[in-house]
Amino acid sequence: MCLIIFAYQANPDLPLVVAANRDEFFARPTRTAQFWTGDGMEGDLLAGKDLQAGGTWLGITRSGRFAAVTNIRDPSQTERKPRSRGELTVDFLLGNRTAADYAEELKHSYSEYAGYNLLLSDGCEFYYVNNFQSLSQKLSPGIYGLSNGLLNNNWPKVVRGQQGLKKLLDGEPDLKPEQLIALMANREQAADSELPDTGLPQELERRLSSAFITDDNRGYGTLCSTAIIQDKAGYIRFSEQNYAATGAATKNCYFNFTRTAEAAEKV
Repeated sequence: MCLIIFAYQANPDLPLVVAANRDEFFARPTRTAQFWTGDGMEGDLLAGKDLQAGGTWLGITRSGRFAAVTNIRDPSQTERKPRSRGELTVDFLLGNRTAADYAEELKHSYSEYAGYNLLLSDGCEFYYVNNFQSLSQKLSPGIYGLSNGLLNNNWPKVVRGQQGLKKLLDGEPDLKPEQLIALMANREQAADSELPDTGLPQELERRLSSAFITDDNRGYGTLCSTAIIQDKAGYIRFSEQNYAATGAATKNCYFNFTRTAEAAEKV
């Protein structure tokens, strides 16, 4: 996952709004979004699945638990780490620990993972965890942007995404998932003067500067966009738009459900 724009309690009618792009190598095997079953799971977790490592980049449960992860772009980090970042999201989503408790527990395992940004919500509180800075932070209501740097870095696609989401929340009484998907489909690259300096060649920084990425040279790009909208009554809409390696839209996975009261009471 390489870009997440989200609003946490920024709108009184919509306590959680998420728009996200997953950027990955096309050859990496992936399962599109569905409710996970088998191995003791009862179909509470809605997420795509990384079939190589077994985790997920983003997911939500019927009780309203939410988690998402991005890697931190740091070319100096060459050492391979023993554990997959995608297991962090699954472990939290399938458990019953509060976001605060889970964030605290992770302090003991920061060094076991390559650099990551992790978002955690138990339906009551929202936390941001960053093992690169050994940071655990409870978030206040607001509109946030996260890519492969740090939270709210002023990268062009992060800033534009936040501005776009604010405009939608301010102007749309009935926000729709397809509007969030369209927000994430922006393929405009940043001007060279706006590019961040993350240690990559400028040409590559340029290709990675748009919200939606196509990089045929490396067999890499945006594989799916995800939109999540939860209203104050607990009604959740989830849409995942998948893309071919050419950037053309393919399968769309859509789900809607109401947050389960019994599960929500546990957090």
